[in-house]
Amino acid sequence: MQNGLSLSFGHAFVAPDQRRHRSSMSVQIPGNPRQLEIKGACAIIADSTWRNAIARQAGDISVRGFLADYYSTPDHWDIKTSATRVLRALNGWCYSQSRYVQGGSYISSLSAIVFRGRESFLFHMGDTLVFRLRGAEFEQLSRDHVTDLGGYRYPSRALGMDNNIDIDHMSLPLKIGDVFLFTSQAVRGTLTPTDYVHAIRQQDNDLDAACERLAGMARERAGARGYGADAFCFQLVRVEGLPSEDAGLPEQLPGQLPIPAELEAGDRIDGFLIESIISKTSRAHVYAVRDEASLRRMVMKVPSPEMSSRNPYLEHFLLQQWIGERVRSPFVVRIVTPPRPRRHLYYLMRPVEGQPLDHWLEQHPEAGIEQRLDIARQLARAVHALHRRDILHQAIRPENIMIDEHDQVVLIDFGACARRLDDDNNAALALARDGRLGMHSAPEYALGLGVSRRSDQYSLASTIYWLLTSAMPYAVAPNTLKNEQALSTLTYRRARDINPQVPAALDDALQRALSARRALRFRRLSELIQALRYATTFTDDEDDDVSSLSPDKTSETPSRQKSLRLWQGIAAALMVVLLVVVVIK
Repeated sequence: MQNGLSLSFGHAFVAPDQRRHRSSMSVQIPGNPRQLEIKGACAIIADSTWRNAIARQAGDISVRGFLADYYSTPDHWDIKTSATRVLRALNGWCYSQSRYVQGGSYISSLSAIVFRGRESFLFHMGDTLVFRLRGAEFEQLSRDHVTDLGGYRYPSRALGMDNNIDIDHMSLPLKIGDVFLFTSQAVRGTLTPTDYVHAIRQQDNDLDAACERLAGMARERAGARGYGADAFCFQLVRVEGLPSEDAGLPEQLPGQLPIPAELEAGDRIDGFLIESIISKTSRAHVYAVRDEASLRRMVMKVPSPEMSSRNPYLEHFLLQQWIGERVRSPFVVRIVTPPRPRRHLYYLMRPVEGQPLDHWLEQHPEAGIEQRLDIARQLARAVHALHRRDILHQAIRPENIMIDEHDQVVLIDFGACARRLDDDNNAALALARDGRLGMHSAPEYALGLGVSRRSDQYSLASTIYWLLTSAMPYAVAPNTLKNEQALSTLTYRRARDINPQVPAALDDALQRALSARRALRFRRLSELIQALRYATTFTDDEDDDVSSLSPDKTSETPSRQKSLRLWQGIAAALMVVLLVVVVIK
């Protein structure tokens, strides 16, 4: 009985110079057994047109982009959802980037097969070729999408050719011994099905040698017919082993787990003791728990039982865990891997020993401007860590910002997070507007306009403004606006008019980040972070001289000056030692 899926593979190119080749191929078999069983192994080929000046780059980007993004999709997505979403996103990128290329484009045909369990899943667009050899039967699995123009055959429905794309997809059962051949359209007219079968069977124990034999035969046939053979490539994948027929996934996927009933302190679930209830809403319950085996304390978030029939919400709940697992920042709450297989739907987080920012400020009204600026800088880094993963937080407000006993900032609550698909992410807008708008939400949420990372930028700047002034930047709350024309009625209140200690340069940066119209804000969050980094307070007498100081000088704190003097002293001591050694010699 086979223990699991096992594949062997080989490939060969026909090209005097690999840099001029227009095709790319790869086989990826995850080393992590769980990832192999959830996402499977993948074989892929991409081939661009011969008149494309960046043909090789187009193929490489298609192959590498698909593999990287496919294996980064959430575990609860099925194979079809993961592959098609990745291909559509990749297609949109290739299509948009082609506008900036002269003499070429990022258009390429692409075929990919995902092998998982006892099934395979084919995704295809363009004119690349995929065949299956099973016993003596050799058949083409892919369909040729080509257009004849002036005697030449060009791929149609290829990746990057149009903003919208149709993807052929099919699932096929696997058998041990199945051989899959990936090649390009250029091989048409050189080899017959009999040639393929004989070459593969004669080199049955070495698929690289079989590919080389196919390449040699194709080169010889092409030369005899008077045309070049520098566009041929072959990749073979053979199924060596499969899981037993009654074997499923060793552990249920998160999306298949039941929602636990409402829990109370003292209840137990999957080896965890419920110690207390942190919060309960109509959407989710949050508990403080302790692992009874390791005695480790954690926070458990569970969907509300009332949400068991709300598939869109459950889809997003699973996305929350996926987001938390991939963001690595000391300023963002960490997801904890369960120590045991789960039997219910929930996820675990590292506990934060502290209090929300609004409670912290109530207890520390004497906190100075520098201490508040330090909190603002940490918060900005937390948001930046999410944006680097193309994630919108959408709920940046004081109650979701924890301050621990060491004044460390931790941004919590993935409840409104969404993946940034584009600058008009309607799904993210709907998610955030579902009863989650607050005083710090950007105006576009209330008005139903598109949202983007600049929407998070507004919420971050609004929270920082409140942190520094204990007030709001506008007399009218943006979340109460009724139409887009009302944006012109918003007038920014200078932070320095409320708190003179706020640096003028930072006030200017906050004013831009808090622009009522999204397009007028900073293009990148790093520009606001830069303003926070160099924010230094001055007395009123010094304000007139601030503009003459460089950023490096204005950012020198006493601790930095002390460090500088220390290193100057060390350098002087080393110079004295060097002079003594020279004199002695």
